[in-house]
Amino acid sequence: MISQGSRTQPAGSTGKDPSRGIGSGIGHGIGRSIVRRAGQWTVRSRVLGAVLMLSALGLLVAGTTAYALERANLNAQMDDSLARSFGEFETLLDTGIDPATRAGFVEAEQLVYLVMQRTLPAPHEGMMGVRDGQAILVANESVNVRLEDDPELISAVAGQAGSPTVRISTFTTSSATYRALTVPVQLAQDPQPTVFVLAFDTHAERSQLNQTFGTFALISLGTLLLIGVVGWLLVGNLLQPVRRLRNTARQISDSDLSQRIAVTGNDDLSDLSRTFNAMLDRLEGSFTSQRQLLDDVGHELRTPITIVQGHLELQDSSDRADVDAVRGVALDELGRMRFLVDDLVTLAGSSRPDFVRAEPSDIGRLTDEVLDKARGLGNRRWAVDSRAEGFFRIDERRITQAWLQLAANAVKFSAEGSTVTLGSRLEPEGLRLWLRDEGVGIPRADRQRIFERFTRGANSKRAEGSGLGLTIVEAIVRAHGGIVELESAPGSGSTFILNFPHAPVAAQPKEDT
Repeated sequence: MISQGSRTQPAGSTGKDPSRGIGSGIGHGIGRSIVRRAGQWTVRSRVLGAVLMLSALGLLVAGTTAYALERANLNAQMDDSLARSFGEFETLLDTGIDPATRAGFVEAEQLVYLVMQRTLPAPHEGMMGVRDGQAILVANESVNVRLEDDPELISAVAGQAGSPTVRISTFTTSSATYRALTVPVQLAQDPQPTVFVLAFDTHAERSQLNQTFGTFALISLGTLLLIGVVGWLLVGNLLQPVRRLRNTARQISDSDLSQRIAVTGNDDLSDLSRTFNAMLDRLEGSFTSQRQLLDDVGHELRTPITIVQGHLELQDSSDRADVDAVRGVALDELGRMRFLVDDLVTLAGSSRPDFVRAEPSDIGRLTDEVLDKARGLGNRRWAVDSRAEGFFRIDERRITQAWLQLAANAVKFSAEGSTVTLGSRLEPEGLRLWLRDEGVGIPRADRQRIFERFTRGANSKRAEGSGLGLTIVEAIVRAHGGIVELESAPGSGSTFILNFPHAPVAAQPKEDT
């Protein structure tokens, strides 16, 4: 009687997985090197190091995953092949009859021998029959894998002879690792079992897979080298604006802020260059304003100081009348100096971001308030020929200052009883404020010069002041983002127009309760 075990039961692998650690030493080494030396690297090297590390990590993950999947697929193929081989064996076990003689099997060795005759092993597969701890049946010489030459395998298989269970399991010896099908065969007439062994040499079976992924590792190293070369050139080209920025910053001194970065392209680094150039423009303007302020103070204050000093040196302290005269001259010059300093301080602050604090303002109300304040400047026929109804974001205090400065100029250069008109209008493109007088007018040659510091027109003899009034007006309007226009002709009066190209406020703000 034939003793038959259960159906095939794959066992877990006990071998070591060579896929673990592929490239891990290189990856960890690079990571430690970057962490250790990052503080000494340039931005170019850091970016390239990060790119290489991420690329190496990506290749490592992709390669390891692909290797693990292919290895699992190869293991499944070996198990499937072994299971199909047992399917052919199973028919003979079920019938117990030798197809050649039509008689029943008497010895287990006879049945195993017949199965081995009908089995054609794969290139990395071998087979044998084991009885009493000896390999009594071996494959023919054409089979490359000689299982009978591995005594450790024979000993391990002999240990399963007493079990009726058919197994697919892994055997690891000092010379090889096998994925093997073991089928114990025991007949009623032959109580001594014979074990049929069909096994794959897993190292040989996986050699092609390992060779393929070894090639993949070499290609990956070449790819990383190519990425490094191309990345070095590419990152260097991308960081070129930063190098130009650094070189420009080195060339800048407190006496020369004229250096600018040549901007090409339309990316983030180009925007950085433009921002840096804009910052240099602001710095240059600030330094220029400071130097101009110092020059103006030195130039304009020197005269009143000299006058006061000269009168004090020459005065007769015993002459009461002379002392009073010198005192009057000194107070007059000191008052002029105070007004001059106030105007210079206003101009110096016009470049500051907080010079203008715009808020929604009622333009119609502001027009009426400026008219009321202007009436005290001189005996003129003051009028409003257009009054805006709506709100606009402006700094009322600064706009009032500029508008009244224009009104004061109109009084200086017009006759008593003449008409001075104010106006305001909200338009789709922004806000327009103006002041029109019937004064002497301004020659065409002076229309630009009168906005310069300490510049007076052809009629300057009739005016008093620092010569900074219109300069302050233009600074206030420019701080709002607007421009000043002038329409004038000699003998026909002048019209100053303040244009503010900003969108008006859509709704009236709520009043405080």
